Amino acid sequence: MESLSPAAGPPLFLVPPGELTKPVITLTGPEGHHAAAVRRLRAGERADVSDGAGTIAECVVTDVGKNSVTLGIRAVHTVPPPGPRLTVAQALPKGDRGELAVELMTEIGVDAIIPWAAARSITKWQGDRGDKALAKWRATAREAAKQSRRAWLPEIAGLATTAALAKQVATAACALILEADAPAKLHELQLPETGEILLVVGPEGGISPAERSALEAAGAVEARLGPTVLRTSTAGAAAAAVLLSRVGRWLGAAPTGLRRTMPAQPSPPQAMAGKVGFTGFLPCPPP
Repeated sequence: MESLSPAAGPPLFLVPPGELTKPVITLTGPEGHHAAAVRRLRAGERADVSDGAGTIAECVVTDVGKNSVTLGIRAVHTVPPPGPRLTVAQALPKGDRGELAVELMTEIGVDAIIPWAAARSITKWQGDRGDKALAKWRATAREAAKQSRRAWLPEIAGLATTAALAKQVATAACALILEADAPAKLHELQLPETGEILLVVGPEGGISPAERSALEAAGAVEARLGPTVLRTSTAGAAAAAVLLSRVGRWLGAAPTGLRRTMPAQPSPPQAMAGKVGFTGFLPCPPP
């Protein structure tokens, strides 16, 4: 039976956790407007819906309103959290470059992003300005997760000080500081199979000596990315791509998520989309 799924997969929409237990779901509010007015979905077309917490439902559109779309759920995939977990501490960039960094890292597959108030960051998150900036980062991550069809939304933490970041470094399975002059190469470091890999990306002016000392004392190791120097808004994404490839999340074999089929609905039968899942990871010998 022919599938109506585009080559890149059907569009993905988000709903709160717990909403994917019924055979029919109706998108309303911003998601409904996006589906009906922006994507202009029509009855019989394929669309997927995720709760952002590991569950993706394969659906077929059954009805379209002015700002709402009703979908029949055909099957549900439950995808386990990927591992090892990759967290990036991103020093605050100037202007909207922070949102660019979040967008790129979300699409690549970073699991959590920590905004970091580094000493040399020009941008300062204070009061209402900080609240609005954090909200923008989270909204950007949400939209990028839909674009990249992620089963798990990335966590966007609250603003961290260097002291708070050092504490997280101490608890990570592996903590790396991205530095252009570091003797070690990022692609040659031994990485853990499980736990959290924490990558620290400094501001345009670089990480201060005091910050480097504090993070290294907590257990972080400096590493360089390559022969060129990237801006802080793109360095994290480039480094994340290297790390996710090294641990096998990009290049390993893709296991299938748990799948349950919903009862058939009266809408036209459609073929199911491809299986949803995350790749495994390569074993890494201890240092």
